[in-house]
Amino acid sequence: MMIDQYLDATLMGLVEGLTEFLPVSSTGHLIMLDELLGFQGPPGKVFEVVIQLGAILAICVVYFQRLWQVATGLKDDPGARRFVMAVLIAFLPAMVLGAGLHGIIKAMLFNPTVVSIALITGGIAILLVERLVPVARYHRIENFSAPLALKIGFCQCLALVPGVSRSGASILGALLMGVDRKAAAEFSFFLAVPTMAGATVYDLYKNWSVMSLDSGLLILVGFVTAFIAAALVVKTLVDFVGRYGFTPFGWYRIAIGTGMLAFLYL
Repeated sequence: MMIDQYLDATLMGLVEGLTEFLPVSSTGHLIMLDELLGFQGPPGKVFEVVIQLGAILAICVVYFQRLWQVATGLKDDPGARRFVMAVLIAFLPAMVLGAGLHGIIKAMLFNPTVVSIALITGGIAILLVERLVPVARYHRIENFSAPLALKIGFCQCLALVPGVSRSGASILGALLMGVDRKAAAEFSFFLAVPTMAGATVYDLYKNWSVMSLDSGLLILVGFVTAFIAAALVVKTLVDFVGRYGFTPFGWYRIAIGTGMLAFLYL
């Protein structure tokens, strides 16, 4: 295994960690970076999916106290039960559709052109939603109703198209349904845990026969780098969004998508 592959894996882990919880599509960035670097990772895009688990672990570490309070309060605290209910219900649509469409999505949509178009479209959507956001009615995940969680879960399914952004789809959907920015961002964090854990397990299961020791080492490098980068992002994103909103990410998506299309076709 050549050293430049480990450097590429480190860079991809860094990009994954920095973008997983931003509404800019981590999968889309990894696909574009694949194209730019010519990265030869494990087959079946396993690397790109599994290193996302490093970012998910960052959520569990940064929000450990809150998650622990929820876990220990399930017996006596109705708010804790509503928290878990909301996350699980919102996870269901992506679980069902993701499993059913997994092969088609990987074969037809995992390419930089689709990603670039989705980035631009999503950027325009962010700019529009920021102008249309209604007055917030929900300020805590513990107050989410089952129908609200399910609607956010269906919004998240848009991110089955690479480049849309799982966090972006769930956050924008939540904003349009009256969730305030902080609660929308945090809910996207917690919703990522079962969603990405499920995607990782499913991808490993489908590609286990072609995995090797070298593949495992590459994934480990990307995993650790993604964990560190994601932890830094999670600690700062809520404050950033509270101050500036999501508009800067909309402009960023439009710029990076346009730049990638220019690189591909000019």
